[in-house]
Formats: sequence, C-alpha cells, structure tokens
Amino acid sequence: MGRIETLAERYRSHIALPWRRDLAGPERAIFVVYDKTDERRLRLRLPLFQTITEEAGHTWLACDLTRAFAEWMAQLDYRDSYFEVPEDLELQLESGFLQYLTSRLRDVLRAPKADEDAVVAIYGVASLFGLIRLSALLREVEADVHGRIVVFFPGEHENNNYRLLDARDGWNYLAVPITVHEDRGVYEV
Repeated sequence: MGRIETLAERYRSHIALPWRRDLAGPERAIFVVYDKTDERRLRLRLPLFQTITEEAGHTWLACDLTRAFAEWMAQLDYRDSYFEVPEDLELQLESGFLQYLTSRLRDVLRAPKADEDAVVAIYGVASLFGLIRLSALLREVEADVHGRIVVFFPGEHENNNYRLLDARDGWNYLAVPITVHEDRGVYEV
C-alpha cells in the first residue's frame, strides 16, 4: 500500500469515530500530513478521502486555495505596480490577502451544508508558502468551524508542531495529526 493510501486508511479510522460536539474550533481541526513530494499523488487521491468521509456519514465540502493568490492579485487595481516593486505588496498580504482568504474559507464554513456533521477539506495550502502563514488563516476562521476542518498539509508534524513544506519554523496547533508514521496515541474526535 502506498503512502497516500496509508493516510487514507488512517483517516478512515479516525473520521468514522463518533464526534464530540463540545470541542473548541482549534480542536475540530484534522491535519492530514504528507511529504511535500506527494502533493500530486494526494491531489489525484482526494476523491478517495471524500468517499471515505461520505461513507462515514459526513458531508464533504472542499476549499481549494491553490489559485487564491493569483485570483486575489487579478482583482487588485495596483497589481502592475506590485510587480515593479514587490516590497510594496507586503502590507497588502498581511491585511488584504488574509481578508480575502478568510472570506473565501468562511463562505464554505458558513454554507448551509457545513453543519456539525460536515467536513470542510482545505487543500492547496502549499501555494500560501512565503505569502501568508496558514496559522493566521486558521486563527481567523476557527470560530466558524461547526463540524470538522481537514487540512491537507504538505510538511512535517512532530510533538504538535507543524512545519509547512518542512521549511519554516513551525507552530503548535491543537489539530489531530494523521500521518503515515505509527500512531502516537489515541485522539478524541
């Protein structure tokens, strides 16, 4: 069995458990952590994760962030000047782009089907690297998570510390990690 299929089986074991309803937003997050070299394999196998979710009796909603930066830039009036002086874009990233991402993700999290039995799957987070921190985005929307949020995370997890693309200083997050490595304990859903 390949690494992505192993992740899918571990995800199946976790998502099928009864869900606690009294968890805070950060505790409702699940990170499917995989090697950055497996990004394309994972993308091809996303329907498998959707099927597993639906077989467990949960609704699947997806939020693809792959093209978010390009789409946000395309709507900016001064986009051409940012290409001439990229440093001027930094302030816009910290405010405007984060607001754009937050709004986009909230649209999915607040959809009528995004109830306490739904899974909102977020993928394409590698495209945020160097632009904005995923942790900042998750902090913005954690109160909007009613069911579970599943982040497909190309990077590393060790001792509740997540590192996107293995390159940044990580951050400590309360999410349940699903990895190809041996289980390191029992997690409450």
